[in-house]
Amino acid sequence: MRFSVSLLFKKMINNPSKPIIGITCGDLNGIGPEIIIKSLSDHRILDFCTPVVFSSNKVFNFYKKSIPEVNFNYQIIRDFNRLNTKQINIFNCWEEEVAITPGELNETGGKYAVISLKRAVQALKQGQIHGLVTAPVHKKNIRSNDFDFTGHTPFLQHFFEMKDVVMMMCDQHFRVALVTEHVPLSDVAAQITKEKILSKLNIIQNSLLRDFGTEKPKIAVLGLNPHVGDEGCIGNEEEEIIKPAIREAKNQQMLVSGPFSADAFFARRAYERYDAVLAMYHDQGLIPFKALSSESAYHFTAGLTVVRTSPAHGVAFDIAGKNRADHSSFLAALFACIDILKQRKFYDESRQNPLKKMKESLLAGASDEAIEE
Repeated sequence: MRFSVSLLFKKMINNPSKPIIGITCGDLNGIGPEIIIKSLSDHRILDFCTPVVFSSNKVFNFYKKSIPEVNFNYQIIRDFNRLNTKQINIFNCWEEEVAITPGELNETGGKYAVISLKRAVQALKQGQIHGLVTAPVHKKNIRSNDFDFTGHTPFLQHFFEMKDVVMMMCDQHFRVALVTEHVPLSDVAAQITKEKILSKLNIIQNSLLRDFGTEKPKIAVLGLNPHVGDEGCIGNEEEEIIKPAIREAKNQQMLVSGPFSADAFFARRAYERYDAVLAMYHDQGLIPFKALSSESAYHFTAGLTVVRTSPAHGVAFDIAGKNRADHSSFLAALFACIDILKQRKFYDESRQNPLKKMKESLLAGASDEAIEE
């Protein structure tokens, strides 16, 4: 299925029920507030969604001073009865004065990032917002007795009671997903199992169908060892775990190929022939992804019942508060959240009414041709 950007924007503008997108502030001392301000300062964003930032207006008043060239106007709300669909809304999650120290890793930045996140996911679960975009956090200072998670993804998996989810980095049709995420490299091999690979493949398959509108998804799987083990000379995981998982996926009618040697796979741009790539561990997939992707790359958590995206970068303490942060990735994450919500709705409705899918596909194709002419 093919939708042009122009056609998609026309549909969104003409849709009176714009999605309400929740936005967390991330670490108060990182670049989260700055990229949020820059992304929302062009109020044409209100044609596409109603933004709700979960934070405190005092945080954004602080960072506005360092970005004098933007026009960032908002209204403060403390409950959703006062939501204004024609304005940026800041949902005040706390009222107390908080010391903001850009560029510093401290307990305060992590504490209030978690407060923002918890309030936002409550709103998401209750249906007060339709999707969520999360600004970056630091994994060290968010950990506490009350928040024993290494980041957003495991917390969201726990909060929404999902058996498994997939961390997926996206840039247009270039998508890289992970079997293992934020674990020490020394623990990776022990966590690679046939069952886990199959679980990830099933989530990726369903997400490509429902979230991205890919009719016949093609998925590539990377090996774990150099040269995919060289027939067992450099490790047995490919022969004993990864290849059996791929065979089982094929038996389930998935178009899965591999395992591929990661170095040659990315060097030869083989990823361009697939809708998603499943890497075995973090750096195996994310180093080439970040080297080859554009500034508009973003992260998507596949497998959740809700839609959550985030920028494809961290807190960037080194440039926090200096008006140097590029908001391209955050803006891409915001629009991806909107797009995926609409694609899911279309997919679910078309499964209930196949004729509607055929009609909309034909209309989309006709409109695309008119635009191209």
